Amino acid sequence: MSIELGVKRRPNVTVALPGHNQAATRPPGLAIAVVGCGYWGSKHVRVLSTLPEVARVIVVDPNPKVRDAIVAAFPGVEGASELRNALPSVQAVIVATPPRDHAEVALQALRAGRHVLIEKPITTTLAEARTLVAEAMQHGAVLMAGHTFEFNPAVRELRRRMDEGELGTIHYIHSARLNLGLYRSDVNVVWDLAPHDISIMNYLLRSTPTMVGAWGSSHACGDVKDLAYIRLEYGRRNVMGYAHVSWLDPRKVRRVTVVGSRKMAVYDDLAEERLRIFDCGVEGGQDGADGPAPFERPVSYRYGDIVSPHIHFEEPLALEDRHFVECIRKRATPSSDGNSGMAVVAVLEAIDRALATGRDLPVDALDAAVASPELSLTA
Repeated sequence: MSIELGVKRRPNVTVALPGHNQAATRPPGLAIAVVGCGYWGSKHVRVLSTLPEVARVIVVDPNPKVRDAIVAAFPGVEGASELRNALPSVQAVIVATPPRDHAEVALQALRAGRHVLIEKPITTTLAEARTLVAEAMQHGAVLMAGHTFEFNPAVRELRRRMDEGELGTIHYIHSARLNLGLYRSDVNVVWDLAPHDISIMNYLLRSTPTMVGAWGSSHACGDVKDLAYIRLEYGRRNVMGYAHVSWLDPRKVRRVTVVGSRKMAVYDDLAEERLRIFDCGVEGGQDGADGPAPFERPVSYRYGDIVSPHIHFEEPLALEDRHFVECIRKRATPSSDGNSGMAVVAVLEAIDRALATGRDLPVDALDAAVASPELSLTA
């Protein structure tokens, strides 16, 4: 388990017992529960502990050793073994459990009228995602997907330049997310890594895929796919997206390339210069009046400057958590709302079907967020 230190110190506060009303003595600011004390859970605790708008942080985990380690590392943070013990004392919940538990934990919080942020993917089925979106609408609660890379300043600067037309017509986007591990037993490499790439492409293009194709293979851990290549067809934008994800690669790669008719851009999350704009391109020769020439058409290559814009870097997770808090306080819709999370899950399900059948398949339409009547989750 990774625990991060260096937080703002605050006095310890006792967790309220279920049914006790401490509104009169509660300090100003939000009280937020973080469910799950793993890698992302501990990061959320660290960030929330530094936000002046957050008065209380309660970490929820059934494992007392893990829970106590977090409480010891972050003075002022409280602990609870179950979410139901913390719900009366909080206004919001961050779900950082394994994906298989996301829907059940989030539904419990939403039915109690709490605002919810869920780590990616928000659920493991589209039916569960529809249920959560409908439940949030019914209770007037903020539901946010933890698409952290959408809050990366370099990604935001890239979208700004794309929106302004600096790259011209977008031909395609290619992403690579590779590493040696970490192997997981609850999801394959697609559900573990591809949500990042799908959410980044959706964010950059302001659109969602209509068709997907994919192939993958299992090498080191039974039949769990640890390598996959994915093709995303953004039919409404006439743009193709390609993603390569792997748990079995000697290098750690976190790179997105956007190829436009005027310029190209590379966002590399591991580089010192996270965003580089390439003033380069290719122009093909024109057909003659009588149709294509019988010989190879000439192609002109254009090479210009490479610009690395200055970008003031802030931690994406801190920006994400601040946005969640701001949306709660202002009753606003998050930029990565429940519908955004549901769209990613719809693509992931289509990829699973494409991997199983070897065919290109459509992504399920998301015209309405209606709870599936046959879905029953334990609250």
